Amino acid sequence: MAPRVLLWHRTDLRLHDAPALQAALDLKPEAFFPTWTWNPHYVHRQAVGPNRFQFLLDSMQALSESYAAVNAKQKLHVLRGPPETILPMLFKRWKITHLVYEYDPDPYACDRDEEATKLAEEAGVEVIVKHGFTLYDPRKIIEKNKGKAPIAYGPFCKLIASIGDPAKPIDAPTELPDPGDTSLDEPDRADHDVGPYRERDVNHVSRKGDDHGFDTVLGPNGDFSVPTMEELNLEEATSTIRGGEKLALEGLDAYLEDKKKVINFEKPKTNPAEFDPPSTTQLSPHLKFGTLSCRLFYWRLREVIDGTKHSEPPTSLIGQLLFREQFNTLMSMNRKWRQMLGNPMCRFFDWHLANQYDEEGELKPLDSNPEAEEHLKKWSEGQTGFPWIDALMRQLKETGWIHHLGRHSVACFLTRGHCYISWERGEEVFARYLVDWNSAMNVANWMWLSASQFFHQYYRVYSPIAFGKKHDPSGKLIRRFVPELADIPDKYIYEPWKAPESVQKKAGCIIGKDYPEPMLDEKAAKEDTLARVKASYDLKIMGDDPSALDGSAREKLRAARKDKIDGDDVPDQDGTEESPAKPTRKRQASGQSHDKRKTKQTKLK
Repeated sequence: MAPRVLLWHRTDLRLHDAPALQAALDLKPEAFFPTWTWNPHYVHRQAVGPNRFQFLLDSMQALSESYAAVNAKQKLHVLRGPPETILPMLFKRWKITHLVYEYDPDPYACDRDEEATKLAEEAGVEVIVKHGFTLYDPRKIIEKNKGKAPIAYGPFCKLIASIGDPAKPIDAPTELPDPGDTSLDEPDRADHDVGPYRERDVNHVSRKGDDHGFDTVLGPNGDFSVPTMEELNLEEATSTIRGGEKLALEGLDAYLEDKKKVINFEKPKTNPAEFDPPSTTQLSPHLKFGTLSCRLFYWRLREVIDGTKHSEPPTSLIGQLLFREQFNTLMSMNRKWRQMLGNPMCRFFDWHLANQYDEEGELKPLDSNPEAEEHLKKWSEGQTGFPWIDALMRQLKETGWIHHLGRHSVACFLTRGHCYISWERGEEVFARYLVDWNSAMNVANWMWLSASQFFHQYYRVYSPIAFGKKHDPSGKLIRRFVPELADIPDKYIYEPWKAPESVQKKAGCIIGKDYPEPMLDEKAAKEDTLARVKASYDLKIMGDDPSALDGSAREKLRAARKDKIDGDDVPDQDGTEESPAKPTRKRQASGQSHDKRKTKQTKLK
């Protein structure tokens, strides 16, 4: 029988350098069906804001139009429903012989794809899986390292260097087969009931009302169309970051025009206060949705830097791609990636508002902690009373993006710096609002900034005042995203509560009325939190330790903290945290700094 191929798109919304697409075409199919299953898990169980939805829908529509530009009979066939019910239906009704898709290392995706593969095999459909989301196949990296992946960046880079350069990108196809007969009677709603998904809607999605995206399987016009924001009853996107392969390639070309900037790029030296335009590439959303091939990005960078004196990993652009590679590889072998408890890579802390699980592994309700809940709410909404933190959080919600050092600032403040709230809560907020959200990068960076893994100099705390002031003395980022403070003089822009009443009145912003007072005492909160973090470091327990899982580790920490804290022994940081990639492995492991302050760690009497 001549091949009839269903290409299942997910993280590869492009035609250029698309290994799964090329594998499908190499079969020389008599019928070819590029398909997207509009998964209610993503729509209802995940808390996703309108900015990322808009980027996704842009990218899907652009891909559909790109298919049509090559073959007028082709398009992206979007079906509304869970893949576990949609795919078997298509196997049967479209007489599919081959299912082809790109490997996705996300734990949820791995579970989903295992189920899809099982269903395909039961239907007699051959399954072909290609890697294209990462430079290398994570499974091959782990296999080469005897079933493990190095947690430290240096050994990881050395490992992949032994594999050789990533494959060169392949061209977009110039010809495409017809889809064949795509007639499909509207299936019985019982075949793919999405009710359970809606019942578990997290209610964080910004909807104007009930969505009707799943009222039909084929779309409102019965034509497999890409959903619209209106169809999903989503609020209007506020971000100017838009999706699509054409925009991705144009953005890459534009960034690479300034060869000197590319050659000398060092991410820690870019400015977190620059936003129009930003000081980094802002191509990460395109890598997340696959509108830009990471291999094309890599080799275009190589074209610019090879033969020059250039910046090196980890701070260079190549270095950033290698971090992405490392985190996706680590995630691929850790089904507990997005949580602390049960996660063998994550250090145990008795964070406020941390997840807990019952004997079946199901999430239990969070312990009530009114103060922590109020702090989390104010942090999420940009109402902490610390202008640098609030500006960044409001920028995140409005634009779907903040600079990586801005992400460091707000993450440190929420976790090990001042609030001692679980990184899981912060990760959820970023997962809601970031346009470039990717589970591997988001979770790894939250573990990093909370000193749960990768970074161990926990006492180097980002100041919510001094750090922003160093990069942006006049507070231009604050004035843009916290307009209440627009007329506050530079002298007080980072600490407006210190402004005399006459100055506040002249600026039209009374602190405590027009803009909140600080929600906590910055120095006291840092001192208390550092002591808590140190106690956890002293305990040396990981998230999969039996004592962490049964709750006894929490009791040990509570007992250890009954003693008072010697505040004089808390290192007095200026908020200019050193690049965490620089310490040697020995120093990282011991938690010691590079300077003489290594003997002044927080101590419990």
